Amino acid sequence: MSKKILFVAGLGVAMLTSTQVMASSYGAGDMFTRFGIARIDPKSNNGDLVHGALETDVKTGRGFAFTLGYRFTDKLGIELLAAAPFKHDVALTDSSNNTIGASVKHLPPTLTAQYYPLGGTDSPVQPYAGVGFNYTRFSSEEIDISGASLDLKSSWGAAGQLGVDLVINDNWALNAAAWYLDIDSEARLNGDKIGTVHIDPLVIMAGASFRF
Repeated sequence: MSKKILFVAGLGVAMLTSTQVMASSYGAGDMFTRFGIARIDPKSNNGDLVHGALETDVKTGRGFAFTLGYRFTDKLGIELLAAAPFKHDVALTDSSNNTIGASVKHLPPTLTAQYYPLGGTDSPVQPYAGVGFNYTRFSSEEIDISGASLDLKSSWGAAGQLGVDLVINDNWALNAAAWYLDIDSEARLNGDKIGTVHIDPLVIMAGASFRF
């Protein structure tokens, strides 16, 4: 019995020690990637086009996303959000409630400078916050009007980020993160400007984090 008690006690001490080593190494010099499934929720009221004749409704999109990052100090780092292009269906509705369908893909690489309040500590819960900017490029624009060509111009805007890593071991953690992206795009139909689409999405990602 005493040997079992000693073994369990020794195992507990070993686990505690390894956790402290693992958590204390979470900081300066870390290169990491985060990846998961992202949901992109545009804000409501995405703008009016053609002098208010069409009300724009950009639908939710989903897809795979990943990030690459580096921590310069225990508490300060940088992270780049990347992804496969996200597709959004778009509804354009007139005053008589007639709807024209459209769709668009966009790629919003986002760079943020991050602050880790618990970086360098032994906490297995590592929250972080970031601010930065995003560049959004649109592609594959389509609209259900015969012979018409829809074009959305690229956009620059501010970005904000909140996230948390739940540390599992020296390399792996569970991750949840959210970004707010300021995305406003000039819309053109057959080359003529018809207004501005305000997407301004909240991007929510759940997945994992890996430290190299």
